[in-house]
Amino acid sequence: MMSDDMIPVEEALAALFALVEPLDAEEVPLACAAGRVLAREVAAGRDQPPFAAAAMDGYAVAGSPAPGALLQVIGEVAAGHGFAGRVGPGEAVRIFTGAPVPEGATRVIIQEDVRRAGDTIILGENIGAGDNIRPRGSDFHAGDTIAAPRRLRPADLALLAAMNVARVPVHRRPEVALIATGDELVMPGEAPGPDQIIASNAFGLKALLESQGAMVRILPIARDTRAALETVLGLAGGNDLIVTIGGASVGDHDLVARLGSELGLERAFHKVAMRPGKPLMAGRMGLAAMVGLPGNPVSAMVCGQVFLVPMLRKMLGLGAARSPRRTARLAAPLPANGPREHYMRARLTAEGILPEERQDSALLSILARADALLVRPPHDGAREAGETVEYLPL
Repeated sequence: MMSDDMIPVEEALAALFALVEPLDAEEVPLACAAGRVLAREVAAGRDQPPFAAAAMDGYAVAGSPAPGALLQVIGEVAAGHGFAGRVGPGEAVRIFTGAPVPEGATRVIIQEDVRRAGDTIILGENIGAGDNIRPRGSDFHAGDTIAAPRRLRPADLALLAAMNVARVPVHRRPEVALIATGDELVMPGEAPGPDQIIASNAFGLKALLESQGAMVRILPIARDTRAALETVLGLAGGNDLIVTIGGASVGDHDLVARLGSELGLERAFHKVAMRPGKPLMAGRMGLAAMVGLPGNPVSAMVCGQVFLVPMLRKMLGLGAARSPRRTARLAAPLPANGPREHYMRARLTAEGILPEERQDSALLSILARADALLVRPPHDGAREAGETVEYLPL
């Protein structure tokens, strides 16, 4: 345990992973599966292509006719239609891309290499050596599988469709309730009083969590009374994850921290050795995992990226691991870091990663301008421009 009862980021992540498990699977129509996470492997129901198919428009021929040969055209075959006869020596069938190759044909001469006169074709002098035929099953065979877990991309949906898969087993989407707390808050569009501000955190967090596959509800603001907090927490029942914003610090008005255990929170930890985001709290509220985020807007968004996104990935069956980090050259020198892991708002430039000069955890304009969080380990020494550092992309 660190000073002031703070725990390291990795220890906090491990505790958060212990609060959640992969959600059960459900089947959804293929057209609704984009971005969902495949819950178990899926097998192809047929070969692709299901027959030897023409790879080009041209003429299907038998054997290896020589350049300049004259061949008799005995029919035509297009995609979706087979040819009833057989191609023999001296014969050809007009064929189009994707059509089944007729029985007896061994190659397709592309139409650019052929001159046609009525029902006769003359092969060009440079007809090439390729057969221009896609063999049966050259893409995949019946029984071939797509492994799980896997977040389904557009190309995956096209592959599943070709495999003749109409319904897809995916992990259920995590249901998340967001609760902003505090007398100082009003919703966007309302007229704030002289001592109030607009509740912004929930909207950024909703977008972040939905981009990861969650279903998110913003609940009414919980005012700074036990009754109000208790009422709003009651509305959060049935969700997989409850996220409170604000009230997790140690002040007299920080009700989530002060009253959490009385309202049923089984606390796992409180306070993490990081900047921004020290007053982070987590535990279990009934069947749901619960995370109390700090109220400063940048702190809430950074904690969402560092902690909530990995939690969602585990719930979606994608494993328990921190968000992947990348590396970049430092564009400007940095002084030594203190005892807490620091997530600095930064921009990726042609010269490397450039930390913003102002790192105040209340400055949303700085966060909106940033496209990376530069990660400074605890007690990291001074860094010179050109050194390699780690960052989280935003």
